[in-house]
Amino acid sequence: MPTSSLLVAVVATISISRFMMMRLSIIWAFFPLLTCVLAAPEYHSYAGITNGKHIVKFKDDVSPETWVKKMDLIDDVKWAPIINGLSGALSEEHLDSLRSSPEVEYIAEDGLMHINSWVTQTNAPWGVGRLSSPSKLGLNDISNLGFNYTFDETAGNGVDIYVVDTGVYLNHTQFGGRARWGISVDGYPEVDGHGHGTHIAGTAAGSQFGVAKKASIIAIKAIGDDGSGSISGIITGLNWAKSQAQSSGRASVLTMSFGGYVNQPIDDAVKALTAAGIHVTVSAGNNNDDADWYSPGRVPSAITVGASDINDARAYFSNFGPDIDVFAPGVGITSATIGSPTATTSMTGTSMAAPHVAGLVAYLISAGGNLSPDDMSTLVKNLAAKGVLSDIPFDTSNYLAHLPA
Repeated sequence: MPTSSLLVAVVATISISRFMMMRLSIIWAFFPLLTCVLAAPEYHSYAGITNGKHIVKFKDDVSPETWVKKMDLIDDVKWAPIINGLSGALSEEHLDSLRSSPEVEYIAEDGLMHINSWVTQTNAPWGVGRLSSPSKLGLNDISNLGFNYTFDETAGNGVDIYVVDTGVYLNHTQFGGRARWGISVDGYPEVDGHGHGTHIAGTAAGSQFGVAKKASIIAIKAIGDDGSGSISGIITGLNWAKSQAQSSGRASVLTMSFGGYVNQPIDDAVKALTAAGIHVTVSAGNNNDDADWYSPGRVPSAITVGASDINDARAYFSNFGPDIDVFAPGVGITSATIGSPTATTSMTGTSMAAPHVAGLVAYLISAGGNLSPDDMSTLVKNLAAKGVLSDIPFDTSNYLAHLPA
């Protein structure tokens, strides 16, 4: 090759190399920006009623406190260490900063969840009777108070049941001094002005109406007297329960009889509870729908409870689907209520089913020792009566909670 041609080729090669290097330099210069775009946090909208606030979950190695100081939000947020996050009324400017940060795992809309029950005025504590009966009850009169309930005398002794609801009427005779107040969130008064939480507590651990008659009840008021509560407030209550259970060192069960549409922060909080060794029972929901569309009923690590009636049929309103772990009585359930130390009422809903299983878990712990939440869920399902319920969809386990005598 002539010298002149070789020189041209070398110059051309050098020029091309420089051009490629410039392109690579430009690409590398923008790489952090591309990474930020790729790492942008997820945004979870809420299909239920929203309240204009947001819940932010940071990645595990990120300190939420750093962000609060940076955005000057110290007095405007609720801490949510159970999910390494915070919640509050965040401005668009703050949201924009969070949306663009790779330190944020997700941002979710805050909103309301509602209790899963309907109130009636009948009087029928058949639910605990069915729990210990080896077969379908011989009577279908839900007003009958003569059903037998056979149980081990340990009856939940030494176990704490956290009732996350509208509060608990501590002076009701059903509790005999075993109930105490834990925390009230969102400025709610330390009183059950609705009755739902007291009813739940009575089914779980009441002396006449309850499953685990010697368990302790700890009231967490995260639902207002109107039957609804903010997701961020509920998370505050769950965080308190987690800290309290861990510091006490006692076997603990937490029951929630409310729900709403899919919500990742609630789901993550429940997962954190079970990861900490706390047993969680949740109501499946009253929508006659697949439980996978609702939180916290969709969380795999919780024991999700559907409702059955006195005729061993799935309650017509009960949610169903693969997320249901077990069914329990939930129609015409008599338990404690507010108004007087001896007041009772009947309620219907998957809200009434979940505390039957919360009491069952507490009972099993006192009788046989504590297990991991996963192993306890397996035990509850192994003990359940199989194939006895009617109107169970093909993709739903036909398991009815059972307490062997």
